[in-house]
Amino acid sequence: MAKTNPRTVARAKRVRRIRKKITGTSERPRLRVFKSNKHIYAQIIDDVAGRTLAAMSTIDKEFAVGDDASKTGAAKAVGMKIAERAKAAGIEDVIFDRGGYIYHGRVKSLSEGAREGGLKF
Repeated sequence: MAKTNPRTVARAKRVRRIRKKITGTSERPRLRVFKSNKHIYAQIIDDVAGRTLAAMSTIDKEFAVGDDASKTGAAKAVGMKIAERAKAAGIEDVIFDRGGYIYHGRVKSLSEGAREGGLKF
C-alpha cells in the first residue's frame, strides 16, 4: 500500500475548498495554475461546457525563455503567453484559480504576467 504525502493531501483539501466557490463560465472562464518542481502550467477552462479554451506551459513548443531565466521569470512569460492566447480566443475576463498554492513566487508571477498581457481578474 502506498503512503500518501501529507502535503499532497492538504493541497487536495484546499483545491476542493476553493472549487466549491469558483466556477468558470463561457463569459468568465477560470484561469487554473498547476506547478511542479520544474515546470508551471496554466489553463483557461469553461466549467459549464467542460472545455479547455486555452493552455500554456513551460514545456510547450512555443515557449522560449533565455537559458539563464529563473523559474519566476518563466512563470511570468507563461502568464503573458496565456493572456495572448486568451485574447486570440476572445477572452478578456477570467477568474483566477491558484490551485491550492499560496499566492506567492511563481503563482504570483504568472498572474502578474497575465495581467500585463491584458487579462482582467
